[in-house]
Formats: sequence, C-alpha cells, structure tokens
Amino acid sequence: MTTLHPTVHAVTERIREKSRGTRTAYLQQIDKLGSRDRGADRMGCANVAHAFAGMPQNDKLRVVAAKAPNIGIVNAYNDMLSAHAPLQHYPDLIKDEARKHGATAQVAGGVPAMCDGVTQGTPGMELSLFSRDVIAMATAVSLSHDVFDAALMLGVCDKIVPGLLIGALQFGYLPTVFVPAGPMTSGLSNNAKAKVREQAAQGLVGRAELLEAESAAYHSEGTCTFYGTANSNQMLLEAMGLHVPGTAFINPGQELRQELTREAARTVLAKSCTPIGKLVDERTIVNAMVALLATGGSTNHLIHWVAVARAAGIVIDWDDFAQLSHAVPLLARVYPNGSADVNQFQAAGGPGYVLRELLDAGLMHEDVLTVRAGGIREYTRLPGEAQGQGGAGRLAWTDIGASGDDSVLRPATDPFSVTGGLKLLQGNLGRSVIKVSAVPEDRHIIEAPAAVFGSQAELQAAFQAGELDRDVICVVRWQGPQANGMPELHKLTPPLAVLQGKGFRVALVTDGRMSGASGKVPAAIHVSPEAHAGGPLARVQNGDVIRLDAVAGTLEVRVDADAWNARTPAVMPAAQGVDNAHGMGRELFAGFRRNALSAEEGACSWL
Repeated sequence: MTTLHPTVHAVTERIREKSRGTRTAYLQQIDKLGSRDRGADRMGCANVAHAFAGMPQNDKLRVVAAKAPNIGIVNAYNDMLSAHAPLQHYPDLIKDEARKHGATAQVAGGVPAMCDGVTQGTPGMELSLFSRDVIAMATAVSLSHDVFDAALMLGVCDKIVPGLLIGALQFGYLPTVFVPAGPMTSGLSNNAKAKVREQAAQGLVGRAELLEAESAAYHSEGTCTFYGTANSNQMLLEAMGLHVPGTAFINPGQELRQELTREAARTVLAKSCTPIGKLVDERTIVNAMVALLATGGSTNHLIHWVAVARAAGIVIDWDDFAQLSHAVPLLARVYPNGSADVNQFQAAGGPGYVLRELLDAGLMHEDVLTVRAGGIREYTRLPGEAQGQGGAGRLAWTDIGASGDDSVLRPATDPFSVTGGLKLLQGNLGRSVIKVSAVPEDRHIIEAPAAVFGSQAELQAAFQAGELDRDVICVVRWQGPQANGMPELHKLTPPLAVLQGKGFRVALVTDGRMSGASGKVPAAIHVSPEAHAGGPLARVQNGDVIRLDAVAGTLEVRVDADAWNARTPAVMPAAQGVDNAHGMGRELFAGFRRNALSAEEGACSWL
C-alpha cells in the first residue's frame, strides 16, 4: 500500500479531531438502532400486516416466515428528468434479482427530483437548493417504516444524490448502495452549445436557433454530458465506494447498464456489504474531496458535501478543501474545464483511471471500507460483460491501463496542473470559493470597479443596455440561502463571457451559486456571510474597487478601513419588482430560509 501524502494525512487528522464528539454520538446512535431485532419480528402483528399487505403471496412468505432480507428501494424516478427517466423500471429488475437470491424488495418511497436546467433563471430555481433537504426528509420518511434490512438509493442529479445520501445516513445501520442511470449519448458539443448561447446573448441569433442548439445538446434519456454537479455526484460516489464499481458513466439502455443494476441488488444483499454509517467516515469524506479537486468538479459540492459529512457526524469546512487543493493535482479536463464531455472522459479511462492515479500517488486513503469486499481498488477497474462459456449475464472487471486520451486524462506524474481546481478566497468581503480550473491563467487576478446588482435580471438589463462594456466586477447580492434559497446564477454566464470575449477584465462576486457547468469567467461565489445576514457584500457600493486574486487567495474591496466600517449595510429591498417569498411554492420554504446555515456550513436547514 502506498504511503499516504502528508497533506492528506494532516487534513484527515484535523477533521477527525474536530469531529470527535459528533462522530461518536452518531456511531452510538446507529449502533443502538442496528442492534434491534429485525422489523418483521419486532413490530406488532398489525404493523407487519400493513407493511407487507401489498406484496405477492410468495414474497410475504419469504419476508415473514422465512425471515428473508427485505431491501427498501428509495426512487427519485420521474420522466421530467432525462437522467431519472430510466429509473422507472429499475425496481422490477431489483425485485426480480432479489427473489433469485431468496430475498424481497419493496419501493419504500419516492423523493422529488427537480431539474435545474429547467428552472434556471426562474422563480422555481429558488426551491432548488432546499430541495436537497426535502429529499433527505423524504428519504427518511420512506425508510421510517423500519422493515428493511438493506437499502438501494436510485438517483443521479444535482440535489438528489446529496439528499438521498443525507437521508440514508440517518439509517446508517443499513447496508446501502447507490444506483445511477448513466449519461445520455453525446449530442451537440458543449463548446458549440455555449457559443450559440453567447450569440443569443448578443442578439446575433434568435430563439429558434437557440432552441435548436439546446435540443441537439439535451436530446435523450440520461444525464447531461457536461461535468457539472450531477456527474460530479457520480464521481464522488465512486470515490466513496458507494456504487457497484465503474457504474457511473455507462449509458442508459445498454445491457451492461441493466446487469449493473442487478449487481447492485446482489451487492447490498452480500454479508460483506458494510452499513453506510460505518463506511462513510473521515477517510471516505476526504477521498471524495480529493476526487472532486482532481477532476475540477462542481463548486456546488463545497456546500453539499459539507452537509453530507455533517449527516454522518463529520465536520469539514472550506479550509480543508483549500489545504487539499494545494496538494492534489488536476488530472481531468472535462467541460467546462476542457472540451471533452463525460462520454469522452469515460472512454479515456473515466473515474477508475482517476482513482487509480490518486491511490498510487498516496493522495487517497486505500484502507477504507466500501460496499464491496474488495475495497476501493475495485473501483479502479472497468466493468464489462464476462467473455467465454457461461459468461452471459455475468460481469467482469478489467484493468483500465493508460489514458485513452491525454488531452482528457493525465497521470498524476504529468497532470494538467499541480494543484486542484478549486480555491478558497478570503478578505474583507468574507470567505468564498472560485473554480480556477476552467479560468484562463491571465484571468486569475481581476481588479476593477464594482457594479452592484440585486438580482440576475438587473445585471442582464445592464448588459443589454451596454452599461457593462468596460472592466468591471459585477456584485450580485441577496442571493444567499437566507435571502432567497441561493439559486444558481447560470444565466449570467453568457453575458459575462461575451464581455470577457471583448477583452474586458470582468468577474462576478456573489453570495449565490453558479452552475456546475460554469467556469471560464472568474467568479467568487458562495460569499459568506451572505449580504442578507449582514455580510460585507451589503456594504459594497457602485464604483468601489474590488480585487479578486485567485493566486494569493484574497477577495478585498479597496476602501479605507474607517470609511468602510462607518458604512451602514444595505437592506434587501422589499420592492424591486422581485418577490422572493411568494409564488411557485416559495411560501412553503419560509422556514428553510429562516433556519438555513451559511454556505460554508452546508446551507443546512436541519441543524
């Protein structure tokens, strides 16, 4: 086993120390719950009858009389999301496979799953971040029937996987495997799509041309093919050993995809499948963080994985990410950090290649538990159908070998960058993060006057009016969790990219989020504390000079300290033609906004 890198060791030990109390309490709780008799034996007869009334008679006999294991399926299926549409028939496959092994399975419940691609720039997007906590709650409700011996989590996209994981960790005594559906096949390239968006922002093409391009990019069942939050989810689950190895990026509809789904049922029934609360420990969380940095993954996970860790009693923050980023090299170039999509990433070696390189370099913990008996090294191999006599319907894993395309994947000895794709910024404007892996190096430092906006719409209007044709740092505030649910501000990418393309030095500073697909314009995001909570962005005025320095890791406003401290913070306007509290169901999320912690604390509404 390779010697662990000293930085990875130091960060892990710091996390272990600051988590000692909460982790101990968590483990004691799941040990207590896990030591009970199985539900069908423990519950009253009426409870048991209700639990299994809808089962086929043979399954009732298995689970009650024969005391067969019963798998609880939590399904994020809907056919609104291309990534989740394939999940419709997964429960039938799982039930069939469970019966082959003398077990049973039930759909314990469904969880909501919304598409940020549909809601970007609309009021519905203000429900998006908190949908993660709703999904976690729905997962808990699903499993609270308490008659399950194991669980399968069916979900893929942005908030869905973190929500399922947070919910599953409340039932940490259950062996649990995550079951994805894979990416859609490649359509119009992400670069070509982005170009049409920029043309549309300038009025050079109309709605018909833009819709044609978007529909050519997003064209069938499966996850979107850029390396955004949804596909970063899948990378992190592989790094944590929560999938069947190599499952992440097999396209829907393939026979291999179906067999991997059956393998998930076989895996969760195996006696070697470790309960998820024991599996997800400090080392596993660090492995996920390292994989995120090494692939230039979504900035959203600097929020989501803080919350995931906390659900297992583990405390992490942006300092931990920042220290790891100094040691972890960038091994992948996948859009928006490059031109390749996730299908090309998979063809070049995919997650298995990345994990092998990180393990061999001592940048990941190898002595971790996974849902498989073979440990994390199993995740460095590629699944396929077994060849030869008797191979039909069976799986075999093979070594990945060298990178299939060194413009997409490189070894740890020759990375794209010696440091990871994310950086922490801090200064008199607070703490924030920036995704530097997609930003040209000559744009890592931007100093310019501020233009202050209270919404995406205000910035877009100023762009259309030609008011931003200059060096400028756009400050968009009142976008944090407590203000309006912290929506992604992805609609700002095309106009800011146009300004940058004209040669202006531009950047974005916001207490909101950017899409996992954003990157080439420097953006200091998740600024904490947020403006609505009295954070420094509430003091910024038009014309203030701001310096964003991703090299030094600073974010500062160049205003005399006495004058700055004398300023009265602005208050979120109640009348801007924008109502963040009413309509589109936002009334129901008032409690989430009131209780939300900061972005660095995972924007959790349940702590």
